[in-house]
Amino acid sequence: QVQLVESGGGLVQAGGSLRLSCTASGSISSINAMGWYRQAPGKQRELVAVSTSGRSANYADSVKGRFTISRDNAKNTVDLQMNSLKPEDTAVYYCRADARSTSSWYFFTYWGQGTQVTVSS
Repeated sequence: QVQLVESGGGLVQAGGSLRLSCTASGSISSINAMGWYRQAPGKQRELVAVSTSGRSANYADSVKGRFTISRDNAKNTVDLQMNSLKPEDTAVYYCRADARSTSSWYFFTYWGQGTQVTVSS
């Protein structure tokens, strides 16, 4: 199986920065897309940024120019550098990976446990 562990959330003032990290571990054969989603209270989970297996990155319009996703395939990690944070960025941030374990022919979607990001005004 594959496990995802996030770190780096916390409380920051508007305009500040945070860096989230996610590490995939377990019996990993390969990982396709790896990225970050977020869910604010009362709202649906939404894409923040994703790094595809081809190294391209896609961002939500609301974070373009402020957030940067980076991935280290050798270490099975994905980071999210968040700058110029706004109160509306407050949410639980989840790491997601589309991965195949060594015991499967198929790719499955795995989620981390989530890390809270709170931006105060």
